[in-house]
Amino acid sequence: MKKSRDKRKQYENFNKKHNLISQKPQTPRSPSQRSNNRDTEENVDQGDNSAAKSPSKVKTFPKKAPEEHEDHGRPFIKTSSLFRNNPEIPDVLSPAVNQVKEKVFTSNMFEELNLHPHLVATLHKVLNVTSMTSVQKKTIPLLMSGKDAVVRSQTGSDYPYVVLALQSFQMFQKLLKPFTWIVPGVLMGGEKRKAEKARLRKGINVLISTPGRLVDHIKNTLSIAFSAVRWLILDEADRTLDLGFEKDLTVILNALNATGLARQNVLLSATLTEGLSRLASISMKEPVTIHVSEGSEETVEACPQAAPQALSDSYVVPERLQQHVVVVPSKLHLVCLAAFILAKCKFEQRQKLIVFISSCEAVEFLLTLFTAILCEKPSTTSTKHTSASLNFYRLHGNMRQEVRHYVSSPVIMIDVAARGLDLPQVTWIVQYNPPVSAVEYVHRVGRTARIGAQGSSLLFLTPSEMAFVDVLANHNISLSEMKMEDILANLMKDERFKGRGKWDSKRSAAAFEQEVRERATVLQTDFENYVHANNESLQTAKCALQSFLRAYTTYPSSLKHIFHIRSLHLGHAAKSFGLRDAPQGLGSSITTNPANSKDSKKGKDKAKRYSQCHIHHHSNLWGQCSFFFKESS
Repeated sequence: MKKSRDKRKQYENFNKKHNLISQKPQTPRSPSQRSNNRDTEENVDQGDNSAAKSPSKVKTFPKKAPEEHEDHGRPFIKTSSLFRNNPEIPDVLSPAVNQVKEKVFTSNMFEELNLHPHLVATLHKVLNVTSMTSVQKKTIPLLMSGKDAVVRSQTGSDYPYVVLALQSFQMFQKLLKPFTWIVPGVLMGGEKRKAEKARLRKGINVLISTPGRLVDHIKNTLSIAFSAVRWLILDEADRTLDLGFEKDLTVILNALNATGLARQNVLLSATLTEGLSRLASISMKEPVTIHVSEGSEETVEACPQAAPQALSDSYVVPERLQQHVVVVPSKLHLVCLAAFILAKCKFEQRQKLIVFISSCEAVEFLLTLFTAILCEKPSTTSTKHTSASLNFYRLHGNMRQEVRHYVSSPVIMIDVAARGLDLPQVTWIVQYNPPVSAVEYVHRVGRTARIGAQGSSLLFLTPSEMAFVDVLANHNISLSEMKMEDILANLMKDERFKGRGKWDSKRSAAAFEQEVRERATVLQTDFENYVHANNESLQTAKCALQSFLRAYTTYPSSLKHIFHIRSLHLGHAAKSFGLRDAPQGLGSSITTNPANSKDSKKGKDKAKRYSQCHIHHHSNLWGQCSFFFKESS
C-alpha cells in the first residue's frame, strides 16, 4: 500500500516538473475581449446521442490523435466536435439543361409607340428610361389595342411597372406629374382606414391595393364604387392563388362584375401555372399569352388554357444571374453562413445580401446572434485586411410603410418573402433554407440581377437534400457547386477567430485545413457561449429551432422524399442554432398532420407555415404581390 502511494507521488512530481498537468480552462470571452491566450472548450457532440440517427450514410472525417501544443501558451483546441460524425458530402452532379433565357433590353425606343409625348419625356428625364425591354415591346402595343393578356416575364424585367404597392404608387406619382387631372391612390395594411376612406370619397383614378385591404373596404366602406373601372391588373397572380387569396380574389371579381361593365384584364407573372390558367379562364375574355424567350423572340398564344400548362415546366431566370449551390452538413450550417456573410460584406466592397430563412423566430435569432458576434470590431493590431462595416437588417409586414423599402444594410434577413421586394443593388441571394418549390426558387433569385444587372445566388442544402438539384434541373435550372471548404476558408481573413499560434502561409495544405477547422470551431464556440450565456438567449435559440422544424414539416408531398422531418438529425440541427444538444421533448412537439401531405392541401400548408410565424400577408391587386417579413418594432 505504501509502495503504491510512493509511486503515485513520484508520477505526480514528474508531471509537475515537465508541465504535463492540464490547466483549468477559463471562461471564453467575446471576440473583442479575447486575448492571444484563447482557451476554447471542447464541445462534446451531445446532439449525436440526443436524437435519432439520420438515415443518411455517415462518414467520419479523418480523426487525428490529440496532441499537446504549447504554441505561444495556447492550449490545444480540439475541432473534432464540429467536424465529426457528419454525413458524407458527395459531389454535386448538376444535369445538363437548356436554360430558358430572355433578352432583357431591346434597341427600340418608347418614341416608337403611340404614347403621349409628356409621358415619354417623363420616362427620359425623371426615370432615365429610354429603351424598352423585350416584354414591354411586345406587351404595350397589345394592351393598347384593348385585348386581355397573360404576360410572362422574368422578375424585374418589367420594371418600373411592376413593383411593391407603395413603390408602384410612388412610380405613378412620378409618371403622372404632367397629368395633374389623374389621381393615383394606394390601399394597404399599416395605414389608417379613416384616411383611406377620405381619399376614396374624393376620388381615385388609378388604385393600387393589396387584396385583403381592398376586400376590407368592399365590405365596410360605402363610398367605394367600381362603376367606372375599365382596367384590372393582377400582378403575381399565380402566387396570389398559391398563398390562399382565392377567396379575396373572388370577392373582388364579384364586386367588379356586379357593375356589368366591360373591362380589360391583365395577368402578370414570372411563371405560368395551372392555377393561373384557371384564373384566366374565369376572369378574362379571349386572352392571349405573351412570353419572350431565346430562340423565339415572340410567342403569342390565343388559347390560354393550354399555353400556361405547356410553359410551366421551364422557368425563366435573369440572364446574368450566376446560380450556386453548397452542400453543408447541419452542424456546419451556422458557421458556413457566417463565413459567407463575412467574406462578401466585410472583406468585399459594394455587396448586398438577402438571406431567406424559413421562420420569423429564426430570423430574430440569427440577427441578434450575428449582430453580437460578427459585428464586433476586429483587433486594432490587425492591418492585414481592410474590412467594411457590417450590419444586419430584417423586414416584416409591421414596419412603417415609409421605411419598408429604404434599406441600406449590406445583409437583409427575411423569412420566406419570395416576392414583392424591390430592394436596389442586391448582389447575392442566399437561400439558407430551401424553397418549397421551383417556382418559389425562381422568385427568390429574381430579387437580384434585375433589369439586366449582374447578380448571384447561393442555395444551402444538406447531403440528404441534394435531390432538390434534380428537381430544379427538371425546370431547366442549372446550379454550379460552391465548396463548403472554400467558404469556411474565408475565416482566415478574420483574426478574431484565429486558432492556436501564429499562422504561417507557407505551411502545408493539411495545416491550412486544420487552421480553417480550428477557426470554424472558435466561431461556433463563440456562438454557443452567447446562446448559453443566459436563459433568455437560450430560450430564443430553442424557439427558433422549433419554428425551423415546424416549417420543415410544411414541404408539399411531392418533395417529402427530399425534405422530411425524419431525415433531420435533431442534435445536428440544434448545433446550427448554437445549442450544444437538442432540447428534451423536441421531437414529440413537432407533429405533422397527415392531411398536409396531400397536394390539395398545399395552400393550407403554406398558410399554416406563415401563421405560425405571425406574418402579415400583403398581396396587392394592381401592383406587386406579397411581402412576409419579420422584424421587431
